[in-house]
Amino acid sequence: MTKSDMVPAGAGAVQVASRQVNFGVGAFFDMDNTVLRGSSGRLYLRYLRQKGLLSWPRWLAITWQVGLYILGVTSFPQLMARLMTEVAGADEAEAWRISAAWFEEMLRDYIAPAARERINWHRQQGHRVAIVSASTPYAVSPVAHDLGLGDDYLATRLEVVSGRFTGGLIEPPCYGAGKVTLVRAYCARNELALAESYFYSDSHHDLPLLEAVGHPVAVNPSRKLDTIALKRRWISERFY
Repeated sequence: MTKSDMVPAGAGAVQVASRQVNFGVGAFFDMDNTVLRGSSGRLYLRYLRQKGLLSWPRWLAITWQVGLYILGVTSFPQLMARLMTEVAGADEAEAWRISAAWFEEMLRDYIAPAARERINWHRQQGHRVAIVSASTPYAVSPVAHDLGLGDDYLATRLEVVSGRFTGGLIEPPCYGAGKVTLVRAYCARNELALAESYFYSDSHHDLPLLEAVGHPVAVNPSRKLDTIALKRRWISERFY
C-alpha cells in the first residue's frame, strides 16, 4: 500500500452541549504476526527454554494448556493467563522482570521494520496510535514503549491482588468482540472517531474490530482472513 492509498478521511465533528468536538483518527495495530514477525507466546516459550527457566513439570503443564487451546477448550487469553502464572508463579513483579529481560534479549528484534514505519507514518499524520493485542501487558507494554507509544496499548489483563496473580482475567479479555469493547472505550476517552480509524491485523479472530473501523487492513493475513479481505475488497499487505 502506498502513502497515497493511506490518505485519511477528515476527522468527524459533533456538537455536544454547545461545544464543538472534533474527533480524531485512531490507528490500531494487532501485535502478534502484525507488529511482530511471529507470535509473542511462541517466542516467550522459546526464550524460557533457552534460559532454562521452565522446569519439566511446568513445561508439561503448559503443553497441556496449549493442547486445550488447539482443541478449542480454552481461549487465547486464558492460555496466556495460565502461561504467565505457570512461569512467574503468583508474583507479578517476577512477570515484569522476566518480560523486560525477554524484550531486551529477544523480542525487540522481532518488531517488523515495516510496522515501525507505518506506525511512525500515522503519528506524523496526527493519528492516535495504539497496539490492541490479546497478549498480556507483560508482552505488549515493552513493545509499545519501544515504538514510542507509551501506555497507548490495550491488552488482556490478569487479575492481581496485592502484587499476586489470582489466576483470573479482568473482563473483557482483549480478544474477538472484547477488542471492540475496549477500543470503543479508548476512542471515547480520547475523542476518536472509530468509523474513520484504522485497524491492522493478520487474523480472522479480529473480524469484529476489522468490521467496526472505517479502514480495515489485513496484514500478513491468515488464509481465512485473506479470503475475507479479498471478498470485501479490503486492503491487504505484508509487513515482513
